[in-house]
Amino acid sequence: MTFPFSTLMVQGTTSDAGKTTLVAALCRLLMREQHRVVPFKPQNMALNSAVTSDGGEIGRAQALQAVAAGISPHTDMNPILLKPSSDTGAQVIIHGKVRSDMNARDYHAYKPLAMQAVLESYRRLSAQYDVVLVEGAGSPAEVNLRDRDIANMGFAEAVDCPVILVADIDRGGVFAHLIGTLACLSESERNRIVGFVINRFRGDIRLLEPGLRWLEEQTGKPVLAVLPYLHGLFLDAEDAVASVQSERGAFKVIVPVPPRISNHTDFDALRAHPDIDLQLIGPGQPIPSADLIILPGSKNTRADLEWLIANGWRDALIRHARYGGKIIGICGGYQMLGKTIADPDGIEGAGGTSVGLGLLEIDTELTSEKRLKQVAGNCLFDEGTVVGYEIHMGVSEGAARQRPVFSIDGRPEGARSQDDQIMGTYLHGLFDAPSACTALLRWAGLNSAHVVDTNLLREQSLDRLADAAQPLLHALRTLRN
Repeated sequence: MTFPFSTLMVQGTTSDAGKTTLVAALCRLLMREQHRVVPFKPQNMALNSAVTSDGGEIGRAQALQAVAAGISPHTDMNPILLKPSSDTGAQVIIHGKVRSDMNARDYHAYKPLAMQAVLESYRRLSAQYDVVLVEGAGSPAEVNLRDRDIANMGFAEAVDCPVILVADIDRGGVFAHLIGTLACLSESERNRIVGFVINRFRGDIRLLEPGLRWLEEQTGKPVLAVLPYLHGLFLDAEDAVASVQSERGAFKVIVPVPPRISNHTDFDALRAHPDIDLQLIGPGQPIPSADLIILPGSKNTRADLEWLIANGWRDALIRHARYGGKIIGICGGYQMLGKTIADPDGIEGAGGTSVGLGLLEIDTELTSEKRLKQVAGNCLFDEGTVVGYEIHMGVSEGAARQRPVFSIDGRPEGARSQDDQIMGTYLHGLFDAPSACTALLRWAGLNSAHVVDTNLLREQSLDRLADAAQPLLHALRTLRN
């Protein structure tokens, strides 16, 4: 069957309303029907990113949507990626490559140029695919950002595309969210909205129906679908750190959550493992005992190192290692484990050198060149193959590098301590390959017969999403007819 729109945009009343999952669901539904469909997000602000087949960097959510569409992630799917390095500044990535670091005011002035990059990517995708499914960012009701908007209605107006508005009923106030968002839009923007989707509903739909009728009478726009709350989905998070702990098994893994944590999707396989109790520890929370501590990646390594020390993690890590516990540092966490982190050119903030945790014999210097690469190789501490990706700025050298963790394309990668209690690596996604996950957990002290296949779990979740969104696809076809 044909799809009635060549471009369709999904916007949300709030962040995390369900834009990412709705686009993913429609991508999977249209892919099943053999449409050539592609996801697109003009601007994304996120610290979870993915490396593309063309050697660039995009938001993790667009990589997930590409999987849903059955295609390889490409930088055109997310032409503008903002990676916050502070409360007021971010690294600006255009077409997959770092352009510069900007504060919020400078970036706002830069948006007309950013819009050119957005439209270039959109035109290329439109020429290659039958359907472009566009995801907005945040909410179109942010009137303070309407001037020079490239993420929501500014883009929709520029390419003249229809919009679905989605709201999350689980947050409460769903009708106020929808009515209030419409009130903040101009007449032409309101006219673009072809209908509403209410997301994450649980309960008796009959109790909701009077409200749906009222909403349609008040706005003159249809409710296209009410989508259920789906429990147990295994999907890559766009940015926010999940607050729910796994608490499945007896093997305890803890991860500190510093302010600029990046690519926390590294731990999704552990969260899904039935023998692991994974806990993410935020500020002010007590640091529990554990079998394994993992230091995550960071967008501002030296600042997050200061946070770790201020929150008691240096002493906790030393005590943990003294009593035989294992430690893994990933990317920025790997750098923190070393003796020093030098930033002579002020890549991540004020230039200078920080004293590291001193648990690995390495020194790191941050550099302006960002390494972006999909990689595969072998574990050197045990049998197992690893598949992952590198996203980092910096070079680490020292005696611990003589004891690497992996062999990647014939080169040694990572470092281990002399007593083999501590390892560090620049590889993200190191737990995703089942054999590498098994080997790493065995090294840490867990001998488990369970294997977590993250690709299978992701595919199953995308299919569940698509099945639930089937009524929306039917409503969109009825709407155009």
